[in-house]
Amino acid sequence: MAKLVALFVVCFLVFASIASAHFMDTFLVVGKVYCDTCRCGFETSASKYLAGSRVRIECKKRDTNDISYTIEGVTNSKGEYKILVYSDRGDEVCDVVLIRSSDPMCAVPNAGRDRARVVLTRNNGMVSNTRFANSIGFLSNEPLASCNQILQQYQLTDQDQF
Repeated sequence: MAKLVALFVVCFLVFASIASAHFMDTFLVVGKVYCDTCRCGFETSASKYLAGSRVRIECKKRDTNDISYTIEGVTNSKGEYKILVYSDRGDEVCDVVLIRSSDPMCAVPNAGRDRARVVLTRNNGMVSNTRFANSIGFLSNEPLASCNQILQQYQLTDQDQF
């Protein structure tokens, strides 16, 4: 009976170590996709978040720039995506990139905001398995009529400067 208990304990420890090693190499990448309704190049109070848009995580080897890993995801009703990456990407360069907008009136990728860099390795001191990517977005075909008023909120006057 003691041998059976010892065998069970050994099996449990082996499976637990395999499961924890798999968990340690898993990352959750979280971010948002938006429509720049004012075509100003950044998120504003008028930006809308796009449900059903497609994004992809692309990892490239640093020395050859060859794509070594890809995985896709879709945004939820709040324009958020959550993508599980099941392996440590080591010294690779990984970006979340826009694939397709769910809104045909907002489907042009915003250059400079069409990708977000994510670090998918444990060799950097980060403890959490969650990686937060900067928001990425598309440009609206036509800016909203209220955009001038919205953009005035972001301008400094002489009184606002220190």
